[in-house]
Amino acid sequence: MENYKYTDVRFADIQILRYRLEGFGRLSLQQKKLIYCLSEATLWGRDITFDQFGFHNLKIRKVLEAIYSGFKGDRNQEEYRSFEEYLRRVWFSNGIHHHYGCEKFEPRFSEEFFETQVRALPASQLPLDDGQTVDGLIEELRRPIFDPHYMPKRVCTEDGVDIVKESACNFYQGLTQEEVEEYYRDQAKDDGPEPVSHGLNSTLVKGTDGQIREDVWSAQGKYAPAISHIIYWLKKAQQLALNESQAQYISTLVKYYETGDLNTFNRYCIEWVGEHESDVDFVNGFIEVYGDPLGLKGSWEGIVEYQDQEATRRTKTISDEAQWFEDHSPVDLRFKKEKVKGVTAHVVRAAMLGGDEYPSTAIGINLPNADWIRAAHGSKSVTISNLIDAYNKAAHGNGFKEEFIQDKEMVELIDKWGDQCDNLHTDLHECLGHGSGKLLDGVSPDALKSYGSTIEEARADLFGLYFIADPKLLQLGLLDNSEAYHAAYYSYMLNGLMTQLVRIAPGNKIEEAHMRNRALIARWCYEKGKKNCVAELYTDNGKTYLRINDYEALRRLFAQLLAEIQRVKSEGDLEAARLLVETYGVNVDEKLHKEVLDRYARLDLAPYKGFLNPKLTPVTDDRGDVKDILVDYSEDYDQQMMRYGKEYGAL
Repeated sequence: MENYKYTDVRFADIQILRYRLEGFGRLSLQQKKLIYCLSEATLWGRDITFDQFGFHNLKIRKVLEAIYSGFKGDRNQEEYRSFEEYLRRVWFSNGIHHHYGCEKFEPRFSEEFFETQVRALPASQLPLDDGQTVDGLIEELRRPIFDPHYMPKRVCTEDGVDIVKESACNFYQGLTQEEVEEYYRDQAKDDGPEPVSHGLNSTLVKGTDGQIREDVWSAQGKYAPAISHIIYWLKKAQQLALNESQAQYISTLVKYYETGDLNTFNRYCIEWVGEHESDVDFVNGFIEVYGDPLGLKGSWEGIVEYQDQEATRRTKTISDEAQWFEDHSPVDLRFKKEKVKGVTAHVVRAAMLGGDEYPSTAIGINLPNADWIRAAHGSKSVTISNLIDAYNKAAHGNGFKEEFIQDKEMVELIDKWGDQCDNLHTDLHECLGHGSGKLLDGVSPDALKSYGSTIEEARADLFGLYFIADPKLLQLGLLDNSEAYHAAYYSYMLNGLMTQLVRIAPGNKIEEAHMRNRALIARWCYEKGKKNCVAELYTDNGKTYLRINDYEALRRLFAQLLAEIQRVKSEGDLEAARLLVETYGVNVDEKLHKEVLDRYARLDLAPYKGFLNPKLTPVTDDRGDVKDILVDYSEDYDQQMMRYGKEYGAL
């Protein structure tokens, strides 16, 4: 591990980090081999994500990579450097739209440069369709790359427009929003108490004959070449499973991939969430629905993890008290679970990231997503310690707090307690927040439509914010200072009101669900607390700062909003969800936005960060048997992306 360094390249608004596999060398050979096989299954899904995020993405990536490999000119010339930055952004975002804001990248190289470079390549190196000419390929890709008005947003969530037609994601072909909603409404009309997640693993297509069909993502359907490789490595992993239960859920996952049957997926989720003993676990499949404007289609993602034993004691303490937290939640009794089932939480270390979890990834995960499975069988939650550690290293001493926080005592409080409170808030959000509460009988899980993701993230965040200030955490030994939570409250409000705006381009609204959630919470509480001056934004020497005057009152506001958000979710109140999100979570104050961008620019920081994967290599003995798995951190960003394109390019 002597070749490890936590940072790599920086480009555009991105900084690339590395994560370290602490404790990997102490794992058993079986555990290491299992991680290797699961990692291969994780890497083989990459092309699926590219295709899901846009119809032209795979072709564009392959053409850009061919130019990168075959370029014969001066790689220091400005136009080539602009091309290189564009390619790096495409790699990072799994396509031509920003991974967070969803707006299309603007190439800073010319159409002439692109055309010249494509024509200079042998046709054998280009992704030409049968009968397609090089001229035809150039024309096919010209608009997606260079026309800013063509497919401008990967996910459009703007109120009052047809968000299916206005979104460039490749989940629907030839359909309107009304047609999609009607199709899945009809699909769900006969649902019982254990419904499938309709549409989760398919592309919905309207043919030239006007008929609507689902192209299911399976070994027999769409994405079959990539899924076949995933299945191959899952079967290898099954032979190395750490117990019978793990072998069983891997087997069921394979059957799901083979058939595309969503009832089998439900069975897999139940088996997976019921297995608690393995120190090695993984997520692999069509999971999160943030990439679909209607919140139905699952983007492909993969992550392999192994347990951080010492840090897991913290999450175990929380999950063991799940019923206490549910009982003491400030929501209406009608929306509480009478008996919380199967809540397990671990701190883990990521061993491999893939698909929608790579290079940008979550630091916490709570699955499965189906509400009825959570209620009947529980959920698994993880906080990913080595990713958090890498983020913290990157943020240390960067001047951000000093620029945006005038109160030196608050800076010191955040320096002392901020990381610990962030970890606890993530634990509460993932371990308990997502698993808390219940839907009323007859309420569809998709009732909130395009607002569902934002409302769900707000619900989990508010759960964590409310309880991080509770004396219960002191009693459990998770905090030993009664005012430590002030650091969490201040940081959250500052981010929601101001500093997350560094991730928004001038003139844009807030689109991404997590950002909308944070803005909704911070702005709602700010507005509702104005009368009593709970929090205030003030200006000093031309700079805007935040002051929180009453932390207990702010907690009461969090409780009030949590109660309302849970009601909206439990009752499926679409209009209330729309009003909350559109009023507090979408619009941007242009003057404040400009100020924040200007102040942030002077710090010369990248607002977004993502990760390189370590390279895992089997070592064999004289007989060809694997005797160890080596971890290598020496690969740089460009090398890794080009290698993945060659070695895992199935589609």
